[in-house]
Amino acid sequence: MLKGVLLGFASFAAFAISDAFVKALHGSVPPYESVCIGAALGLAALPFLMDKGDRWHEVFAARRPKLWWVRALAGAVGNIASVTAFTLLPMAEVFSMIFLMPIFVTILSVLLLKEHVGWRRWTAVFTGFAGVLVVLRPGFRHLGLGHFAAIACGIAAAGSVVALRMAGAEEKRISLYGAGIIGPLVAGGVLMLPHFVWPNLAQWGLLAGYGLLAGLASVLLMYATRLAHANRVAPTQYSQMLWAIAFGYWLFGDKLDWPMGVGIVLILGAGLFTLVREERVTSWWKRTKLV
Repeated sequence: MLKGVLLGFASFAAFAISDAFVKALHGSVPPYESVCIGAALGLAALPFLMDKGDRWHEVFAARRPKLWWVRALAGAVGNIASVTAFTLLPMAEVFSMIFLMPIFVTILSVLLLKEHVGWRRWTAVFTGFAGVLVVLRPGFRHLGLGHFAAIACGIAAAGSVVALRMAGAEEKRISLYGAGIIGPLVAGGVLMLPHFVWPNLAQWGLLAGYGLLAGLASVLLMYATRLAHANRVAPTQYSQMLWAIAFGYWLFGDKLDWPMGVGIVLILGAGLFTLVREERVTSWWKRTKLV
């Protein structure tokens, strides 16, 4: 169990460093192009994600093709939106929007899966959105493309999670990962053609760090979930905020004011509560599983 949790921390550290690499480009390479190149490099993770008996064509095939396409589309939208957001906003602010994902999962689960949600999780939903209002302060701050892109990334990630839950355990890991990598690869490749910019050596280095570290993070996350229950590994993603604050301060000169700090705490608290709440309290001395 402990090894799985530690691998979870390592995985999300790699994801955060990957995001720092793409932010370091400062928009010198168009987002679509960064996503396409990053996805192409992410293909290097496939051999490490394949189980015994898996076939290469299963990257493109799924037992439930519609859900494969949903994950591919969500991957394309989410990756392009995240690169755009990291280019335009401080890392901590972007992560605060992306960490709305568990909140969006709750809402989509009610709408699409007809899942029952109790008052505690609805309270967390409203708390999370209150945190967003504190961070964004509409009317007091200029809201731009980066803010909408960060929220779009959170929504896309939630859609991907719901599709994963609908697919259940019947889909192979390689198919699920394949959808998340093929979608950004194709969408980024098509969209970058009219405005392709050949990266210089330094930009290639940053793009390589972005794509290869994201692939490494996926491999680490797979092994983490094999060694520990997913509900123990999932909360480790919130360690990304610590990396974001550190990178933002030391590398990019980002500064957080106190209202933004309060909003981030509200969002993190609400998201973490939503993520880990898999039990329903029936009595203070007894807990039963929430089906």
